Amino acid sequence: MKTLIDLAVGDVLSQPEWSTITQEMINQFADATGDHQWIHLDKTRCQKESPFGTTIAHGFLTASLMPKAFGEVIAPSDKIASMINYGIDKLRFLEPVKSGDAVKYTFTLKEVIDKPQGKLFKVDGSCVLKSSGNPALVGSFLMLAVLKP
Repeated sequence: MKTLIDLAVGDVLSQPEWSTITQEMINQFADATGDHQWIHLDKTRCQKESPFGTTIAHGFLTASLMPKAFGEVIAPSDKIASMINYGIDKLRFLEPVKSGDAVKYTFTLKEVIDKPQGKLFKVDGSCVLKSSGNPALVGSFLMLAVLKP
């Protein structure tokens, strides 16, 4: 496994294991964000009224799992003092993540920019559903590696 500093533009990193999105995770995210829409929490109503037949994860729950997934595919570096989420350039939710489905993230390094604080890494990410093989989310995010002096 490479460190972030050792990656080259074009390198592709994929999570080796699937992560299941549980209803408990969805409920906790709803509580943390105050987003209690029934499509995320009410399984009975979803079975009757939702086109998905069950509850679905918040899109931003799926997006918020990207940094954890990214951390699983790179090795720690003694050259980096800290990693800072720097932003998202583009994010699209393409398919819902149903409660109980599993996801896996893949990342492609697109660009490295020198900054006064360190190195800014632009990474394209996607989240694929185990159930369909289709992407649930695609986007570009930015990570700032603050380098040790």
